[in-house]
Amino acid sequence: MRSYKEVFSELKGAALIPFFVIGDPDFDTSVTTVKRAIDSGADILELGIPFSDPIADGPTIQKADIRAQQAGINMQRALAFIRQIKQYRDIPIGLLMYYNLVYQYGPEKFFREFHEAGVNSVLVADLNIDDADEIFAPARQAGLDTVFMVTPNTSQERMKQIASKTTGFIYAVSLLGVTGSREELSDTVNGLVKKMKALANVPVCVGFGISKPEHAAVLAQGGADGVIIGSKIVSIIEENLDSHEKIYSNIRVFVKEVKAAIAK
Repeated sequence: MRSYKEVFSELKGAALIPFFVIGDPDFDTSVTTVKRAIDSGADILELGIPFSDPIADGPTIQKADIRAQQAGINMQRALAFIRQIKQYRDIPIGLLMYYNLVYQYGPEKFFREFHEAGVNSVLVADLNIDDADEIFAPARQAGLDTVFMVTPNTSQERMKQIASKTTGFIYAVSLLGVTGSREELSDTVNGLVKKMKALANVPVCVGFGISKPEHAAVLAQGGADGVIIGSKIVSIIEENLDSHEKIYSNIRVFVKEVKAAIAK
């Protein structure tokens, strides 16, 4: 299994990390969409397991969660999805999800089975660094990397805590609030990236609010090791539910445009 370390060490520019909700709008279409993104230049994948109360997410991803749940996506289907993607390409996969799903499944069983399926890391969006021990030991024992978030209002002391518990990459949230495409980047994000890069020995990747290739280019030029794009990707799916071919082609075009913008 390819590691984050291998991918980041080989890249000449920032990593492109698109986010997809597993099974949106249905299992087979979602598999094909993710494959198109891989073919078009995705370096790492971030996948969400649909959940009924995704408190870190805005309306676009909330609706994707509903579509995926209505399509019958559960933990076993999520495992099958990940296996299909890993059979297609050995690309690092991070999960962004919520603790209730991990807790109900059983943390040790969850981390073990999803790592065996091909997952590299798990970011639990509603578990803060004070409660990191809930997942840190079982995740590491299973062979998974840990990923934690920092935000523009995270204190220096907490940044140090987060850096000490992160083995995969730091997820730098570019703005305050939930996920969702924004017209303009926050003016705080480059400072946040610089702070974290001075404290952490792992890559720093930026997500939330990135909707244009120009946004990604600014972040890459500002020192971000990776650019995470979720709501814009998911909105392309939502806007083309009447035509799966449009989903595939529009995702391919957008991913290629972003990849070109962040390549050095």
